[in-house]
Amino acid sequence: MKRNIIIAMSVALLGFSACTEDKLDEINKDNQHPSPDAVPAYLQLTDALMQTSYGAVSGDYAFYLSSLTEQLVGVGNNQFMRAELRNANEWGASATFNNSWNSVYSNLNNIKEMIRKIETGVNGSAGQYDLLGIAQILKALNFGVLTDMHGDIPYSEALMGQENMQPKLDAQQEIYADIIATLDEAIANIEQAEAEGLASVPAAQDIALAGDLTQWKATAYGLKARYLLHQSAVNASVYAEAKAAAQAAIDLGFEGCSITAFNGINCDNPWSAFQWSREYLVSSNTVVNLMKKYDDPRLTYYTYGFGEAYNPGDEKIAQVMMVIDQNTGAPIYAFPQWIDLGSQPAHLLSKAEVYFILAETQLRTGEDATAAFQTAVASAVSEVCGWFGDPVDAAAYAASLGTPTLQTLFEQKYLAQCVDEQVETFNDMRRVEAMGESYITLTNPMNTQSGINRYPKRLPYGNSSVSANPNVSEAYGDGSYIYSEPVWWAGGTR
Repeated sequence: MKRNIIIAMSVALLGFSACTEDKLDEINKDNQHPSPDAVPAYLQLTDALMQTSYGAVSGDYAFYLSSLTEQLVGVGNNQFMRAELRNANEWGASATFNNSWNSVYSNLNNIKEMIRKIETGVNGSAGQYDLLGIAQILKALNFGVLTDMHGDIPYSEALMGQENMQPKLDAQQEIYADIIATLDEAIANIEQAEAEGLASVPAAQDIALAGDLTQWKATAYGLKARYLLHQSAVNASVYAEAKAAAQAAIDLGFEGCSITAFNGINCDNPWSAFQWSREYLVSSNTVVNLMKKYDDPRLTYYTYGFGEAYNPGDEKIAQVMMVIDQNTGAPIYAFPQWIDLGSQPAHLLSKAEVYFILAETQLRTGEDATAAFQTAVASAVSEVCGWFGDPVDAAAYAASLGTPTLQTLFEQKYLAQCVDEQVETFNDMRRVEAMGESYITLTNPMNTQSGINRYPKRLPYGNSSVSANPNVSEAYGDGSYIYSEPVWWAGGTR
């Protein structure tokens, strides 16, 4: 009898043990965070697009640069006050752009995973050439922003995780060559997808172009034109190639590539989210004076109907701490009214920019640029005025500007890009300066202090890499290089 009891207890204990192990195995599974390969590549597209907008194109890079370009004035008695007054510790600190640096590299890792899954056939992603082309376009755009802002950056050895925690810096010239090659690969992949009738990009996941491959191919050509034109100060022969690329985008009917997922309620345009949370931006007299010069129909919206703006570098204005009335939500100081919408699209590449590129290349090669110039202006004006239901005849306004010169072209491009394309304005300013030209007169008196330049020629590396990667740390030094060393395409060496 005693033996039977022992056997029964042993069986019960074995059963309990087996049940416990099974339960522990189940508990130890991370069902909330599946392995990367469990997620199809197309499901990563929405995040890649949103992060491109918030991290690369319309994040801290553009917010800070709006002060440098004087398309806005920084206020708030905080970071943007210091940026506006050209505080060297604000502009030169590795912490200032660390969030953007990390965000863009994180997004590039996501994009790299998309490409890997398609190229290796993970989770049914094999042969999705349309999605592969889009991912390559986003790779080129994100790396383009990084190298334009910082110069030489980790590129060929980047995104390798623990395999290489301290990647080398690649020369910007080499990065640019690969960006152009990547865009060419993207075009070829999209064309293959078109030939095969592929439609593996759900419209709902593509919050920019709803899976329209023609528009994505046009975007690739437009970006190719941009990155070719950036090199004009070091290689004048790029004009013909840039012109051809811009024309290819236009021939495909390019209408612009923008994030359109914002509704101003639970998903806000990045500029709106920034202004509503920080109140760091007000209108600039540099923009207003140009708008008055041209009797620009966007003037009332740029100043929120106040009819006033503020001088860049004005210490009293920079210290203003409240731009919006906390009780009524109404503006106390003028700032662009479109920022208060929350639902305005965020440009990744605007229609206006591609037409401005075409117009510039035509002007520089002795061709008539009137049609391209006027289309660029009309596109920019009609978009802003359209957000407010303004029936302005944008085409008539553009026609009133007549045949463009380089002066009028860059002034109108500057006004068009004061919405959310300050990264490209900063690139244009540095590029033409390297060519011995100047079209926008900056007025901030703090750009020079005690005879010392305090206007950055580039932005500092992010602190996460400065502190952990000796290659980046050596290039960063004490941060003062940002005032003396232009990037390669602006005549520098790195």
